[in-house]
Amino acid sequence: MPNNVILGAGIAGISAGYHLKQKGIDSVIYEKDNDWGGLCGNFTIGDFRFDRFVHFSFATDENDKSLFSASTGMIEHIPFPSNYYKGFWLRHPAQNNLAPLPIQEKVDIITDFVNRPQKDISNIVTYDEWLRVQYGNYFAEHFPFVYTKKYWGVSADKLETKWVGIRMYTPDLRQVLQGSYSTQDECFYFAKKMLYPKKGGFKSILNKCREGLDIKLNHKVIGINAQDKIITFANGNSITYERLISTLPLPEIINMLPDVPQEVKHAVDGLHWTCGYQVSLGFNRPDVAKYLWFYIYDQDILSARVYSPSLKSSDNVPEGCSSLQAEIFFDCKAKILDKKEVLENTISKFIEMGLFKKEDLIVQDIRFEPYANITFVPSIYKHRQIIIDYLKTLGIESIGRFGKWDYKWTHQAFADGKEV
Repeated sequence: MPNNVILGAGIAGISAGYHLKQKGIDSVIYEKDNDWGGLCGNFTIGDFRFDRFVHFSFATDENDKSLFSASTGMIEHIPFPSNYYKGFWLRHPAQNNLAPLPIQEKVDIITDFVNRPQKDISNIVTYDEWLRVQYGNYFAEHFPFVYTKKYWGVSADKLETKWVGIRMYTPDLRQVLQGSYSTQDECFYFAKKMLYPKKGGFKSILNKCREGLDIKLNHKVIGINAQDKIITFANGNSITYERLISTLPLPEIINMLPDVPQEVKHAVDGLHWTCGYQVSLGFNRPDVAKYLWFYIYDQDILSARVYSPSLKSSDNVPEGCSSLQAEIFFDCKAKILDKKEVLENTISKFIEMGLFKKEDLIVQDIRFEPYANITFVPSIYKHRQIIIDYLKTLGIESIGRFGKWDYKWTHQAFADGKEV
Protein backbone atom coordinates (compact mmCIF):
# COMPACT_ATOMS: atom_id res chain seq x y z
CA MET A 1 0.00 0.00 0.00
CA PRO A 2 1.33 3.51 -0.81
CA ASN A 3 2.80 5.33 2.17
CA ASN A 4 1.60 8.70 0.89
CA VAL A 5 -1.76 9.29 2.57
CA ILE A 6 -4.21 12.08 1.72
CA LEU A 7 -7.19 12.84 3.96
CA GLY A 8 -10.23 14.13 2.08
CA ALA A 9 -11.34 13.53 -1.51
CA GLY A 10 -12.38 17.09 -2.27
CA ILE A 11 -10.75 19.27 -4.89
CA ALA A 12 -7.51 19.85 -2.93
CA GLY A 13 -7.10 16.18 -2.01
CA ILE A 14 -7.78 14.92 -5.52
CA SER A 15 -5.44 17.53 -6.93
CA ALA A 16 -2.69 16.35 -4.57
CA GLY A 17 -3.24 12.72 -5.58
CA TYR A 18 -3.32 13.58 -9.28
CA HIS A 19 -0.15 15.66 -9.24
CA LEU A 20 1.71 13.05 -7.21
CA LYS A 21 0.65 10.49 -9.81
CA GLN A 22 2.05 12.70 -12.59
CA LYS A 23 5.42 12.33 -10.86
CA GLY A 24 5.07 8.57 -10.63
CA ILE A 25 4.21 8.65 -6.91
CA ASP A 26 1.28 6.57 -5.70
CA SER A 27 -0.99 7.70 -2.88
CA VAL A 28 -4.20 6.63 -1.22
CA ILE A 29 -7.01 9.08 -0.44
CA TYR A 30 -9.33 8.46 2.50
CA GLU A 31 -12.77 10.08 2.40
CA LYS A 32 -15.35 10.02 5.21
CA ASP A 33 -18.38 10.31 2.88
CA ASN A 34 -19.77 7.63 0.56
CA ASP A 35 -18.74 9.62 -2.52
CA TRP A 36 -15.78 11.73 -3.62
CA GLY A 37 -15.87 15.46 -4.36
CA GLY A 38 -16.22 17.07 -0.93
CA LEU A 39 -18.03 20.41 -1.18
CA CYS A 40 -17.53 20.18 -4.97
CA GLY A 41 -19.67 17.05 -4.95
CA ASN A 42 -23.36 16.75 -5.72
CA PHE A 43 -26.45 14.69 -5.03
CA THR A 44 -29.52 13.72 -7.05
CA ILE A 45 -33.21 13.59 -6.22
CA GLY A 46 -34.92 11.73 -9.01
CA ASP A 47 -33.60 13.37 -12.17
CA PHE A 48 -32.71 16.64 -10.42
CA ARG A 49 -29.03 17.24 -9.62
CA PHE A 50 -27.82 19.70 -6.97
CA ASP A 51 -24.25 20.67 -6.06
CA ARG A 52 -23.11 20.78 -2.44
CA PHE A 53 -23.07 24.54 -2.17
CA VAL A 54 -22.57 26.53 -5.33
CA HIS A 55 -19.53 26.60 -7.59
CA PHE A 56 -18.32 28.02 -10.87
CA SER A 57 -14.81 27.95 -12.27
CA PHE A 58 -12.92 31.06 -13.32
CA ALA A 59 -9.47 29.49 -13.30
CA THR A 60 -6.83 31.35 -15.32
CA ASP A 61 -4.17 28.63 -15.58
CA GLU A 62 -4.51 27.11 -19.07
CA ASN A 63 -3.45 23.62 -17.95
CA ASP A 64 -6.03 23.65 -15.17
CA LYS A 65 -8.74 24.89 -17.53
CA SER A 66 -7.90 22.08 -19.96
CA LEU A 67 -8.08 19.49 -17.18
CA PHE A 68 -11.38 20.83 -15.87
CA SER A 69 -13.03 20.77 -19.30
CA ALA A 70 -11.59 17.41 -20.42
CA SER A 71 -14.56 15.34 -19.26
CA THR A 72 -17.69 17.06 -20.57
CA GLY A 73 -16.67 20.47 -21.85
CA MET A 74 -17.76 23.68 -20.18
CA ILE A 75 -20.64 26.13 -20.50
CA GLU A 76 -19.56 29.77 -20.44
CA HIS A 77 -21.68 32.15 -18.38
CA ILE A 78 -21.44 35.94 -18.24
CA PRO A 79 -22.09 36.76 -14.57
CA PHE A 80 -25.15 39.00 -14.41
CA PRO A 81 -26.54 38.19 -10.96
CA SER A 82 -29.35 40.15 -9.36
CA ASN A 83 -30.38 41.46 -5.94
CA TYR A 84 -33.71 41.31 -4.12
CA TYR A 85 -34.42 44.22 -1.77
CA LYS A 86 -37.84 45.05 -0.28
CA GLY A 87 -39.73 43.80 -3.33
CA PHE A 88 -37.39 45.38 -5.88
CA TRP A 89 -35.01 43.56 -8.23
CA LEU A 90 -31.70 45.34 -8.84
CA ARG A 91 -28.99 44.09 -11.16
CA HIS A 92 -25.73 43.31 -9.36
CA PRO A 93 -23.87 45.15 -7.95
CA ALA A 94 -26.75 47.04 -6.37
CA GLN A 95 -24.66 50.18 -5.78
CA ASN A 96 -24.34 50.56 -9.58
CA ASN A 97 -27.98 49.78 -10.37
CA LEU A 98 -30.27 51.81 -8.11
CA ALA A 99 -32.80 52.63 -10.87
CA PRO A 100 -35.71 50.43 -9.61
CA LEU A 101 -35.70 52.02 -6.13
CA PRO A 102 -38.07 54.80 -5.01
CA ILE A 103 -36.77 58.34 -5.61
CA GLN A 104 -36.35 59.19 -1.91
CA GLU A 105 -34.29 56.07 -1.24
CA LYS A 106 -32.04 56.80 -4.21
CA VAL A 107 -31.57 60.36 -2.94
CA ASP A 108 -30.62 59.05 0.53
CA ILE A 109 -28.13 56.56 -0.94
CA ILE A 110 -26.49 59.03 -3.33
CA THR A 111 -26.35 61.85 -0.76
CA ASP A 112 -24.57 59.59 1.71
CA PHE A 113 -22.29 58.30 -1.05
CA VAL A 114 -21.20 61.84 -1.89
CA ASN A 115 -20.72 62.70 1.79
CA ARG A 116 -19.18 59.37 2.81
CA PRO A 117 -16.22 59.43 5.23
CA GLN A 118 -12.87 60.08 3.58
CA LYS A 119 -10.20 57.80 4.94
CA ASP A 120 -7.17 55.99 3.57
CA ILE A 121 -8.08 52.31 3.08
CA SER A 122 -4.80 51.25 4.71
CA ASN A 123 -5.97 52.85 7.97
CA ILE A 124 -9.29 51.00 8.09
CA VAL A 125 -9.50 48.16 10.61
CA THR A 126 -13.07 46.79 10.50
CA TYR A 127 -15.31 45.77 7.62
CA ASP A 128 -18.02 48.02 9.09
CA GLU A 129 -15.82 51.07 8.58
CA TRP A 130 -14.63 49.84 5.17
CA LEU A 131 -18.22 49.64 3.91
CA ARG A 132 -19.09 53.12 5.18
CA VAL A 133 -16.02 54.61 3.49
CA GLN A 134 -16.74 52.80 0.21
CA TYR A 135 -20.49 53.33 -0.10
CA GLY A 136 -21.74 55.82 2.48
CA ASN A 137 -23.78 55.12 5.60
CA TYR A 138 -27.25 54.60 4.11
CA PHE A 139 -26.26 52.01 1.49
CA ALA A 140 -23.87 50.26 3.88
CA GLU A 141 -26.52 49.91 6.58
CA HIS A 142 -29.34 48.75 4.29
CA PHE A 143 -27.45 46.45 1.93
CA PRO A 144 -24.04 44.95 2.88
CA PHE A 145 -24.56 45.25 6.65
CA VAL A 146 -27.67 43.09 6.39
CA TYR A 147 -26.10 40.67 3.93
CA THR A 148 -22.93 40.37 6.02
CA LYS A 149 -24.95 39.16 8.99
CA LYS A 150 -26.77 36.65 6.79
CA TYR A 151 -23.71 35.38 4.92
CA TRP A 152 -20.95 35.55 7.55
CA GLY A 153 -23.12 34.98 10.62
CA VAL A 154 -21.63 38.00 12.41
CA SER A 155 -22.03 41.77 12.10
CA ALA A 156 -19.67 43.78 9.91
CA ASP A 157 -17.86 45.34 12.87
CA LYS A 158 -16.66 41.84 13.87
CA LEU A 159 -14.76 41.30 10.58
CA GLU A 160 -11.41 42.57 9.38
CA THR A 161 -10.83 43.57 5.74
CA LYS A 162 -7.86 41.73 4.19
CA TRP A 163 -10.17 39.10 2.69
CA VAL A 164 -12.15 41.62 0.59
CA GLY A 165 -9.68 42.03 -2.28
CA ILE A 166 -11.51 42.23 -5.63
CA ARG A 167 -14.74 40.75 -4.29
CA MET A 168 -16.54 44.07 -3.68
CA TYR A 169 -16.93 46.66 -6.44
CA THR A 170 -16.61 50.36 -5.58
CA PRO A 171 -18.22 52.66 -8.18
CA ASP A 172 -17.42 56.28 -8.91
CA LEU A 173 -20.09 58.99 -8.72
CA ARG A 174 -20.76 58.89 -12.46
CA GLN A 175 -21.57 55.16 -12.33
CA VAL A 176 -23.83 55.62 -9.32
CA LEU A 177 -25.74 58.42 -11.05
CA GLN A 178 -26.04 56.57 -14.35
CA GLY A 179 -27.26 53.44 -12.56
CA SER A 180 -29.87 55.44 -10.67
CA TYR A 181 -31.59 56.39 -13.96
CA SER A 182 -31.37 53.14 -15.90
CA THR A 183 -30.07 49.60 -15.46
CA GLN A 184 -26.49 49.33 -16.67
CA ASP A 185 -25.59 46.61 -19.15
CA GLU A 186 -21.94 46.46 -18.15
CA CYS A 187 -20.76 43.45 -16.17
CA PHE A 188 -19.08 44.76 -13.01
CA TYR A 189 -18.43 41.33 -11.50
CA PHE A 190 -14.79 40.54 -10.65
CA ALA A 191 -14.83 37.54 -13.03
CA LYS A 192 -16.14 38.39 -16.49
CA LYS A 193 -16.69 34.75 -17.47
CA MET A 194 -17.62 31.80 -15.29
CA LEU A 195 -17.53 28.17 -16.42
CA TYR A 196 -19.65 25.18 -15.46
CA PRO A 197 -19.52 21.58 -16.77
CA LYS A 198 -22.00 20.64 -19.46
CA LYS A 199 -22.83 17.34 -17.74
CA GLY A 200 -22.48 15.70 -14.36
CA GLY A 201 -22.52 18.72 -12.05
CA PHE A 202 -19.55 20.74 -10.85
CA LYS A 203 -17.56 17.72 -9.64
CA SER A 204 -17.13 16.73 -13.29
CA ILE A 205 -14.22 19.18 -13.48
CA LEU A 206 -12.29 16.57 -11.46
CA ASN A 207 -13.17 13.53 -13.59
CA LYS A 208 -9.87 13.52 -15.47
CA CYS A 209 -7.82 14.05 -12.31
CA ARG A 210 -9.47 11.28 -10.31
CA GLU A 211 -8.89 8.61 -12.97
CA GLY A 212 -6.71 5.86 -11.52
CA LEU A 213 -6.59 7.35 -8.03
CA ASP A 214 -7.02 5.02 -5.06
CA ILE A 215 -9.91 6.59 -3.12
CA LYS A 216 -11.22 4.78 -0.05
CA LEU A 217 -14.75 5.95 0.75
CA ASN A 218 -16.54 5.67 4.10
CA HIS A 219 -13.29 6.11 6.02
CA LYS A 220 -13.82 8.70 8.73
CA VAL A 221 -10.66 9.50 10.66
CA ILE A 222 -11.09 9.51 14.45
CA GLY A 223 -7.46 9.49 15.58
CA ILE A 224 -3.96 10.36 14.36
CA ASN A 225 -0.83 9.27 16.17
CA ALA A 226 1.75 11.50 14.47
CA GLN A 227 4.65 10.11 16.48
CA ASP A 228 4.10 6.53 15.32
CA LYS A 229 2.42 7.64 12.06
CA ILE A 230 -0.77 5.69 12.60
CA ILE A 231 -4.28 6.74 11.51
CA THR A 232 -7.37 5.18 13.08
CA PHE A 233 -10.78 5.15 11.38
CA ALA A 234 -14.31 4.96 12.76
CA ASN A 235 -14.79 1.54 11.16
CA GLY A 236 -12.08 0.15 13.44
CA ASN A 237 -9.34 -0.06 10.82
CA SER A 238 -5.98 1.61 11.18
CA ILE A 239 -3.11 2.28 8.77
CA THR A 240 0.45 3.54 8.87
CA TYR A 241 1.89 6.27 6.68
CA GLU A 242 5.14 7.94 5.73
CA ARG A 243 3.77 11.22 4.36
CA LEU A 244 0.45 12.72 5.47
CA ILE A 245 -1.41 15.41 3.51
CA SER A 246 -4.64 16.66 5.10
CA THR A 247 -7.52 18.72 3.75
CA LEU A 248 -9.50 18.34 6.96
CA PRO A 249 -10.76 21.47 8.73
CA LEU A 250 -8.22 22.66 11.29
CA PRO A 251 -10.61 22.24 14.28
CA GLU A 252 -11.33 18.66 13.19
CA ILE A 253 -7.76 17.45 12.78
CA ILE A 254 -6.60 19.04 16.04
CA ASN A 255 -9.34 17.11 17.86
CA MET A 256 -7.94 13.89 16.39
CA LEU A 257 -4.47 14.43 17.85
CA PRO A 258 -3.36 13.47 21.38
CA ASP A 259 -1.56 15.75 23.82
CA VAL A 260 -2.21 18.99 21.93
CA PRO A 261 -0.54 22.01 23.62
CA GLN A 262 -2.87 24.43 25.38
CA GLU A 263 -1.78 27.28 23.11
CA VAL A 264 -2.95 25.33 20.06
CA LYS A 265 -6.27 24.43 21.69
CA HIS A 266 -6.78 28.10 22.52
CA ALA A 267 -6.06 29.01 18.88
CA VAL A 268 -8.69 26.51 17.70
CA ASP A 269 -11.23 28.04 20.08
CA GLY A 270 -10.52 31.41 18.45
CA LEU A 271 -11.40 30.25 14.92
CA HIS A 272 -14.75 31.19 13.42
CA TRP A 273 -16.55 29.79 10.43
CA THR A 274 -20.03 29.45 9.03
CA CYS A 275 -22.06 26.31 8.72
CA GLY A 276 -25.32 26.19 6.86
CA TYR A 277 -28.26 24.65 5.11
CA GLN A 278 -28.79 24.08 1.42
CA VAL A 279 -32.43 24.18 0.38
CA SER A 280 -32.82 22.52 -3.02
CA LEU A 281 -36.05 22.98 -4.97
CA GLY A 282 -37.21 21.45 -8.26
CA PHE A 283 -40.14 22.68 -10.38
CA ASN A 284 -42.41 21.27 -13.05
CA ARG A 285 -41.92 24.42 -15.15
CA PRO A 286 -38.86 25.38 -17.22
CA ASP A 287 -39.05 29.11 -16.43
CA VAL A 288 -38.98 29.48 -12.64
CA ALA A 289 -35.31 30.47 -12.57
CA LYS A 290 -34.81 33.99 -13.95
CA TYR A 291 -31.25 34.65 -12.74
CA LEU A 292 -28.12 32.52 -12.62
CA TRP A 293 -27.94 33.61 -9.00
CA PHE A 294 -29.22 36.42 -6.77
CA TYR A 295 -28.63 37.91 -3.33
CA ILE A 296 -31.36 38.67 -0.77
CA TYR A 297 -31.11 41.65 1.63
CA ASP A 298 -34.41 41.32 3.50
CA GLN A 299 -33.80 40.23 7.09
CA ASP A 300 -37.03 38.22 7.38
CA ILE A 301 -35.92 35.95 4.51
CA LEU A 302 -33.34 33.53 5.89
CA SER A 303 -31.70 32.77 2.54
CA ALA A 304 -28.63 34.82 1.74
CA ARG A 305 -27.88 33.59 -1.76
CA VAL A 306 -29.92 31.64 -4.34
CA TYR A 307 -28.60 29.89 -7.44
CA SER A 308 -30.21 28.04 -10.32
CA PRO A 309 -28.74 24.61 -11.11
CA SER A 310 -30.94 24.43 -14.23
CA LEU A 311 -29.47 27.66 -15.63
CA LYS A 312 -25.96 26.51 -14.79
CA SER A 313 -26.63 23.47 -17.02
CA SER A 314 -29.84 21.98 -18.38
CA ASP A 315 -28.29 18.58 -17.60
CA ASN A 316 -29.12 19.25 -13.93
CA VAL A 317 -32.89 18.91 -14.42
CA PRO A 318 -35.38 16.78 -16.35
CA GLU A 319 -36.64 18.21 -19.63
CA GLY A 320 -39.25 20.93 -19.09
CA CYS A 321 -38.18 21.58 -15.49
CA SER A 322 -36.09 24.11 -13.58
CA SER A 323 -34.50 24.38 -10.15
CA LEU A 324 -33.27 26.73 -7.42
CA GLN A 325 -30.89 26.19 -4.53
CA ALA A 326 -30.77 28.52 -1.54
CA GLU A 327 -27.97 28.92 0.99
CA ILE A 328 -28.66 29.79 4.64
CA PHE A 329 -25.64 30.40 6.87
CA PHE A 330 -24.97 30.54 10.61
CA ASP A 331 -21.96 31.40 12.73
CA CYS A 332 -20.41 28.19 14.07
CA LYS A 333 -20.94 29.33 17.65
CA ALA A 334 -24.54 30.53 17.18
CA LYS A 335 -27.81 28.70 17.66
CA ILE A 336 -28.69 26.79 14.49
CA LEU A 337 -32.34 27.07 13.49
CA ASP A 338 -34.41 23.94 13.13
CA LYS A 339 -34.29 22.31 9.69
CA LYS A 340 -38.07 22.34 9.32
CA GLU A 341 -38.25 26.03 10.23
CA VAL A 342 -35.59 26.93 7.65
CA LEU A 343 -37.28 24.91 4.90
CA GLU A 344 -40.71 26.43 5.62
CA ASN A 345 -39.31 29.98 5.69
CA THR A 346 -37.49 29.46 2.40
CA ILE A 347 -40.45 28.08 0.50
CA SER A 348 -43.05 30.48 1.91
CA LYS A 349 -40.87 33.56 1.36
CA PHE A 350 -40.00 32.53 -2.19
CA ILE A 351 -43.69 32.17 -2.95
CA GLU A 352 -44.30 35.65 -1.46
CA MET A 353 -41.48 36.97 -3.69
CA GLY A 354 -43.38 35.64 -6.70
CA LEU A 355 -40.68 33.17 -7.71
CA PHE A 356 -43.12 30.29 -8.08
CA LYS A 357 -46.49 28.94 -6.99
CA LYS A 358 -46.93 26.10 -4.53
CA GLU A 359 -48.23 23.77 -7.22
CA ASP A 360 -45.05 24.28 -9.28
CA LEU A 361 -42.88 22.64 -6.62
CA ILE A 362 -42.20 18.92 -7.13
CA VAL A 363 -38.87 18.46 -5.29
CA GLN A 364 -37.82 19.92 -1.94
CA ASP A 365 -34.75 18.96 0.05
CA ILE A 366 -32.70 20.47 2.86
CA ARG A 367 -29.20 19.42 3.94
CA PHE A 368 -26.78 20.71 6.54
CA GLU A 369 -23.06 21.34 5.98
CA PRO A 370 -20.92 21.80 9.12
CA TYR A 371 -18.30 23.88 7.25
CA ALA A 372 -19.24 26.51 4.66
CA ASN A 373 -16.92 29.55 4.82
CA ILE A 374 -13.99 30.77 6.87
CA THR A 375 -14.94 33.85 8.91
CA PHE A 376 -12.33 36.60 8.95
CA VAL A 377 -12.42 37.80 12.51
CA PRO A 378 -9.33 39.92 13.38
CA SER A 379 -7.58 37.09 15.24
CA ILE A 380 -7.76 34.64 12.31
CA TYR A 381 -4.20 35.14 11.06
CA LYS A 382 -2.55 34.64 14.43
CA HIS A 383 -4.64 31.63 15.40
CA ARG A 384 -4.47 29.74 12.12
CA GLN A 385 -0.68 30.22 11.96
CA ILE A 386 -0.26 28.71 15.42
CA ILE A 387 -2.26 25.66 14.34
CA ILE A 388 -0.60 25.19 10.94
CA ASP A 389 2.87 25.61 12.47
CA TYR A 390 2.00 22.95 15.06
CA LEU A 391 0.84 20.54 12.36
CA LYS A 392 4.13 21.10 10.53
CA THR A 393 6.06 20.05 13.64
CA LEU A 394 4.13 16.77 13.44
CA GLY A 395 4.94 16.36 9.75
CA ILE A 396 1.32 16.97 8.67
CA GLU A 397 0.90 19.05 5.51
CA SER A 398 -2.42 20.93 5.63
CA ILE A 399 -3.99 22.18 2.37
CA GLY A 400 -7.26 23.45 0.90
CA ARG A 401 -9.87 25.93 2.08
CA PHE A 402 -10.29 24.43 5.52
CA GLY A 403 -6.78 23.02 5.80
CA LYS A 404 -5.20 26.41 5.10
CA TRP A 405 -8.18 28.16 6.75
CA ASP A 406 -8.51 30.71 3.95
CA TYR A 407 -11.08 32.12 1.52
CA LYS A 408 -10.05 29.94 -1.42
CA TRP A 409 -11.90 29.59 -4.69
CA THR A 410 -11.93 26.11 -6.22
CA HIS A 411 -9.00 26.73 -8.57
CA GLN A 412 -6.97 28.04 -5.63
CA ALA A 413 -7.73 24.89 -3.60
CA PHE A 414 -6.72 22.88 -6.68
CA ALA A 415 -3.45 24.83 -6.80
CA ASP A 416 -2.83 23.88 -3.16
CA GLY A 417 -2.90 20.22 -4.16
CA LYS A 418 -0.52 20.90 -7.03
CA GLU A 419 1.96 22.78 -4.84
CA VAL A 420 2.03 20.20 -2.05
